[in-house]
Amino acid sequence: MRIWIAVLFVLLLAVAAAFGWQWVVEDPGYVLVRLRGTSIETSLVFSVVAVLLVWAILSILWRLLRWPARAWVRSQRKRARENLANGLAAFAEGRYLQAERQLAKAARQPAVRGPALLVIARAAHSRGDDAAAAKALDEAANDVEAAAFAQRARFLNERSRHAEALALLKPRVALGKLSPVGWQVLIEAALAEKDAQTALDALPALAKTQSLAAPAMAALETSVLVAALASAPSQARLNSLWNDVSRHHRKQPEIIAAFARRAAHFGQTLAAMDEIESALRREWNDALALAYSDIGPAELAVRTRHAEAWLSIAPNSTSLLTTLGRLCREQKLWGKAIQYLDRAVGITDSPIAWETLGDCHAGAGDEGLANRCYRNALLNQRGQPAIPLGGRASTRVDTQALVVEERDQHGVPRLPKTG
Repeated sequence: MRIWIAVLFVLLLAVAAAFGWQWVVEDPGYVLVRLRGTSIETSLVFSVVAVLLVWAILSILWRLLRWPARAWVRSQRKRARENLANGLAAFAEGRYLQAERQLAKAARQPAVRGPALLVIARAAHSRGDDAAAAKALDEAANDVEAAAFAQRARFLNERSRHAEALALLKPRVALGKLSPVGWQVLIEAALAEKDAQTALDALPALAKTQSLAAPAMAALETSVLVAALASAPSQARLNSLWNDVSRHHRKQPEIIAAFARRAAHFGQTLAAMDEIESALRREWNDALALAYSDIGPAELAVRTRHAEAWLSIAPNSTSLLTTLGRLCREQKLWGKAIQYLDRAVGITDSPIAWETLGDCHAGAGDEGLANRCYRNALLNQRGQPAIPLGGRASTRVDTQALVVEERDQHGVPRLPKTG
């Protein structure tokens, strides 16, 4: 099809040329050029052809004259790209000094100057040379101002200078000039500085950029919501935040636990209990089971009964057994608490369980065993194994089965593995 179109176009062009030539032959036109007593007479057709020919000759001469300069520019650009590539490879390998040398050569070329200086700053920062990094960022700001600004804020954050990062970023929030990295760094710095409201306000702007993958954005949202709920200044503000939390986020254990702990702080123990109990009815979660013992001293007997009922769902949950031990400790039921906690540390070492067990032994008047439990809690926190509490007759009921029952997240028992 394209061939026929090309043939038709050529035929039309030939016909137009034939008619045009006939028209020109009938009257070729007349051109007179007179300069300082000299006259040049010719036809219009010849004048047009002569002008085009002169223009073509001058163009060829101009290209020939420019060829050495253009060849030199192409060579410089090629060398800059090679230096940039080598510098990036050296940076990725951790050879930061070599990377800086290669990238400094690349930065001489304006086309890659900004990106090269940004990587030079990152390499200097990785070496711990903050002065060199700041100098490179100052130079990069002339070419890539927004990227250099975001990089500077990230460097401050990575050096744990979160307050300085916030002070640098906040003035640009009102102007709306923050890049996606700037919004992310702002949220991270605000969380580090316990400024949950600033982080919460910045979330929509970061989400709009779509710069983070869905799992990473969801994790950041969870962290911000947990911080905002945990630091709510009043019961009214807590309720307002909770009402604004989406249905999806209300199912996340970390967010539920943060709300429950803060609600209990304001004396709303029943609301805290209701959220945790509802969540555990939907799906078992060890973190929520442990949070059930963190909601204050109210309703201890009721909470103990509920937690004991959950033993049918998760009989080997260290978190649940620790919660039962802590609830019994608050009621000064030392013997019962020791039974639960003894079993908890027998299943899995846990610093919280060991510490609570120490409190119970201290409450029961056995300071020696209490000190051993506290020592084991400290060892667990350091990542070291606990030392068994040998040489004593345990008062606990032996609840450890020969085959430990395992259940899935919905509380359904799994079949034992065979073979």
